[in-house]
This record gives sequence, C-alpha cells and structure tokens, in this order.
Amino acid sequence: MYDLLTGLSVIEASSFVASPTAGLYCAQMGAEVIRVDQIGGGPDFRRWPVTAGNDSLYWENLNRAKKSVALDLSRPEGRELLQALVRATGQFITNFPVGGFLSHEVLAAERADLITVRIMGWADGSPALDYTVNNSVGYPLLTGTGPEPVNHVLPAWDLLSGAYAAFALLAAIHRRTATGAGGEVRVPLSDVAIGTVANLGGVAEVLYGGANRPRLGNAVYGLFGRDFVTADGQRTMIVVVTPRQWANLVAALDLGEAIAAVEAARGVSFAKDDGLRFTHRDALYPLFEAAIASRSHADLAAAFDAGGIVHSPYRTMLDAVQDAALVADNPIFRQTDNPSGFAYPAAGAFATLPQDPRQPPRPAPRNGEHSEEILADRLSLPSGEIARLIDAGIVGVV
Repeated sequence: MYDLLTGLSVIEASSFVASPTAGLYCAQMGAEVIRVDQIGGGPDFRRWPVTAGNDSLYWENLNRAKKSVALDLSRPEGRELLQALVRATGQFITNFPVGGFLSHEVLAAERADLITVRIMGWADGSPALDYTVNNSVGYPLLTGTGPEPVNHVLPAWDLLSGAYAAFALLAAIHRRTATGAGGEVRVPLSDVAIGTVANLGGVAEVLYGGANRPRLGNAVYGLFGRDFVTADGQRTMIVVVTPRQWANLVAALDLGEAIAAVEAARGVSFAKDDGLRFTHRDALYPLFEAAIASRSHADLAAAFDAGGIVHSPYRTMLDAVQDAALVADNPIFRQTDNPSGFAYPAAGAFATLPQDPRQPPRPAPRNGEHSEEILADRLSLPSGEIARLIDAGIVGVV
C-alpha cells in the first residue's frame, strides 16, 4: 500500500476478475475504492477457492483495501442510491452492461464531468469471458504440442484488462484536470486480447507468412529455450536471451567442441543470433539434453547462477508459496486478518517505491461494512433516513 492516490475516491460496481482488479490496483496505491454490491454479495461473492465456511479466498484478495456498501439493486430506491453515489464521487469503474440504469449517459446527465471506465466482453456489448476470448484469438491452438487445444489456467486477459482500466481511469482524470471534460472509457476484453496479439507481432506474423506458427510445446519461439530433465529427475526451464548467456551456458555444459562442430557442418554461428539457435534446434537440443541429463539439478543450478543463465525448475504452487524469497521474505507480503477468519500472507502493491515507506496490505471488507459511513459522508443522508433504508431492506449493514 502506498499513498500516491490519496484524495481520489472511486465507486466500483463489478464482479469476477477484470473490474475488481482495476479497483484493487487503485486501492493499493491509496485511492478510496468503494465497492457497491447487492445485499448478501454479488455473483462472485462465493467464487472458489472457498474455505470450509464458504468464504471466498478469491473475493477476499481481489477486494482488499476497499470499502463496501450493500444495496438492494433489484429495487428502484437501491439503484437510485448507487446512481447518486456515482454522481457524488465522480469516478466509476464497472463491468455492468452499457445500457440500463448504470449507462454513462444516464449517470452523466446530472454530472457532465463524470468519468466512467467500463470493462466489457466484446466491443459490441455482447458477453465474453477470459477463457472464451482467449479461444477467439488463437492462443489455445498455439499452446502445447497438439492436436487438442490447451486452455491456459491464468486469466491473462482479465488481468491485463483490469490493469489497463486502472491506467485508463487515471488518463481520463488527467484529461479532466486539464480540460474539465468527463467521459466514458470502454475496455473490451476482446480488444485487449487481439490488441496484445498485434503488439507482440502476431497479427503481422500470420498475415506475412500466411500460416499459423507451429506448436512448440515448452520450446520458446525464436529463442533457445526449452525444458530439460536433470540426472536426478528435475525438470527445469532454460532460456537464453543474450550472447553472454549463450556463451556461459555452452561453457557450463562443456559443449564448446560439439557446438562448433554443428556450426561448421551447417555453415552458421550461434554466438549472436537467437534465430539461428532456434532454427537449428533439431541439432542443438540433443546435445543439451544429454549434457543436462548427466548432472544433478543442484550442480547445474550453481553453474547457471554463476553464469547469469536464466533457469527455473518446475514446481507446484504450494512449493512456490513455501519459497521464502517469493513470499515470507518478500516485502509485498504481510500477514493479515481477513473476513474469512483465515490469517495468511496477503499481497500489497506490486510496485516498490524505495523512497516511501510501504504500508501493510489491508483486509477486504465485509458485505455492507461501510454502508452507513458512505451514505452519510457521500450523500449527507441523516441517521434517521439511513435507519429507514436499513429497516426497509434497501441498505445492508453488518
């Protein structure tokens, strides 16, 4: 947690990954993020993984450092309260549909400088999820060895869309500060996905070559990079991206003469050309497989570390969590209390500001924990009116 966005308040009405991620990143940098949900929680409130008490560890971590207002959004008065909160605050993050009571046009009719950042599935407003968008842009048919498609378990497009939405919000605020203009920013997952494909050269690649890239399993396209198995059965990934790393890898494995023989036979030099190493992988891989299979992982890791060679063993997520460098000794983590009652290391801001003290991560709110506070502060509702709304079941509290 840092205080870079202190003084900025954002209303968030969202669910699942992308939109809550945008709010989370703002909150981790000091913004007051007020999440508004249905009383009892939205559609993601119990999403797995859950504890034995059915508390979502997923929800608990995507909503850290936020405040919670619970409203009955099925009733007109509840929807009007959400609209009033958005207008009173001036910044809104959501993945609700383009139309309806949370359309930018409806909200901005009474506040022209309102900024709405809306995360969507497809640009035309039709629904999509990370896993369906990923299929649409072709990555599952590049992943693995085939012939079946391989879906990635990481919701990459949700996470990228959430980060892009947080950036877009700050960009829109910057424009408003300069010009006074509000407006809506729409961030479709489909555009983030295909735009990222384009930024990585993928669109140009298939149009230029007129064909799809071959499926390579764990090999890295265009580089010398692949998984290998050590003498003690440890599967490890090795990737070379600089001439120095290549030279050090060859030396560490004592493959100088063998590599020189391949170069002479094929009339090439691998010293400075990533593409040639990739093109001639049919000759190189067997040499490296044999050399790596003859040595233990510990022995190789020491030699690779000394040579600045990028490598990592494959391990489970439980293994990773028990790695002190990643979690226990990593300053982004601190032990926190949580609504679930389960105490564990929680992540704060990923960025580090060496000149500023890092504040510990804050817990997620309970549903409706801040309803009374926010309605009083943002809408200046008197206590009697808030009590009436609570009694009528329009406002939820804990």
